Amino acid sequence: MKKRSSHGRKHTPADNGESKTTGGKGREVEGKVPRCIQSNSGWFMRIKKALLALCIVYSSVPFVLRLFPGILAHVVYSHTFRVPFFVDLGRPADLSLNHTVNFYLTPEEGVTVGVWHTVPDSRWKEAQGKDLAWYQESLKDGAPVIIYLHGNGGTRGVSHRVELMKVLTTAGFHVVALDYRGYGESTGHPSEAGLTMDALYLYQWVKEHSGRSPVCLWGHSLGTGVATNTALKLQEQGIAVDAVVLEAPYTNIREAGAYHPFGMIYWKFPYFDYFFLDTMALNNLAFHNDENLKTMRSPLLILHAEDDRIVPFHMSQKLFQIAQQAQGLEQQVQMVPFSKSLGYSHNGIYKDPTLPNIIWKFLQPLMP
Repeated sequence: MKKRSSHGRKHTPADNGESKTTGGKGREVEGKVPRCIQSNSGWFMRIKKALLALCIVYSSVPFVLRLFPGILAHVVYSHTFRVPFFVDLGRPADLSLNHTVNFYLTPEEGVTVGVWHTVPDSRWKEAQGKDLAWYQESLKDGAPVIIYLHGNGGTRGVSHRVELMKVLTTAGFHVVALDYRGYGESTGHPSEAGLTMDALYLYQWVKEHSGRSPVCLWGHSLGTGVATNTALKLQEQGIAVDAVVLEAPYTNIREAGAYHPFGMIYWKFPYFDYFFLDTMALNNLAFHNDENLKTMRSPLLILHAEDDRIVPFHMSQKLFQIAQQAQGLEQQVQMVPFSKSLGYSHNGIYKDPTLPNIIWKFLQPLMP
């Protein structure tokens, strides 16, 4: 029998003990990468590109803000986000503020600001169908008037602001709330001087119509800087504001920016102060609550939640110490902390059932 020659025979991978990959049913294909490895490699590349893009954006933001400082002013005021959407601020009854009148004031030529006046719940029925003249006259009924100066972002129609108004009017107070220039349907552009002028004009308007009723400035967050600025401006004119309430106040806008969640992302970025905090100064943003309280002489109440993640609680503690040292009267300067276990954070103090009693106790000495 003839031997079969192996001469010229091609060796297959099987002959050499090499592994094979299969392509299709039973067919073996040489040199193909398994699909699972291809898939993992594709995802890895996508993740790598996404991380690279994120790093580029992260590194670019400080330079963009420094080159165009006006952008940071928009971030601080956040006035272009006119939430809640699809709400007609001229119809406060749509937000269940059904004993409220909407009207407009002109603090200076070319600037018109929207204002709500809500009367105490005890006058709910009486208020139905009444015009602005009736509401103005109602300010003289002796009940304290609270001028509410809201924080940045949104309008006076934001839910937690509306809920606070309801709590205060249920407790028996008048509440007058405005949207600063550039906010809501108010015209103009926000600035520290402009916001202060709006609040100053509103305070003077309320005083003209409120008779002997005490008038209190209530600022929340960004609005605390507006409140102390306004109180100090009036004091310089020889007018003492009846009372000031600061809810979740900061020491000054520079320190507030450093501790804000957005600012904390860049804490370790080289030249953090130069790119962010110094840029705020270029926009004439200061809101010096700490400096204002060194000279302000109005009765002061500070409210702050210990779990506030936007404005740290320790800022209120510092302001309380400054005000106490400046005024030297324990009853004149008060602070009420709200335990972190309550979960009120930055916007939820209105939920506290003891709030009406706290405010009445603070304002009682001012009652005629």
